[in-house]
Amino acid sequence: MKKVIDTLQKIQIAIGGFFLLIFLVTVVYQMACRYLGVAAMWTEEVSMYSFIWAVFVGAGAMVHSKAHFAFTIFSDSLKSPKTKAVLHIFIDIVMLVFSVLMVKYGIDAAKQFWNFRWINFPELRSGPTWLCIPFCGLTSSIYLLWAIFEEIQILKGGQA
Repeated sequence: MKKVIDTLQKIQIAIGGFFLLIFLVTVVYQMACRYLGVAAMWTEEVSMYSFIWAVFVGAGAMVHSKAHFAFTIFSDSLKSPKTKAVLHIFIDIVMLVFSVLMVKYGIDAAKQFWNFRWINFPELRSGPTWLCIPFCGLTSSIYLLWAIFEEIQILKGGQA
């Protein structure tokens, strides 16, 4: 199971990197066009939506490697591995609740905005842009459930 989750994270990082590359290319193109006096209005939407996807996909991937934003001063001061495990389980459960809510309300947002159109590409719909929220919530939930499982193994005295 760990290999499957690690592979999912690698795929997610690749997707996030792809969207970050799109963001970078469109911003550089937009800068060049402004310098040359050429209008490239479409780059604003493409860069914005690709950046949103990169952030949400990256945020989900960082949950697995525990590289997300955290204050560790309290957990670093704990000596017992079991006490640390209990604290990490509590934190993971709080994050899991938030992740599940991201899935639910992200789906609601995607449904609500599904038929909205892009300004510069009216043939494209805005709904898929909002799917990054439930995607992030779903992958974060998977990673958090795995983390909780590993912490429970520590509490039982096994290796995580």
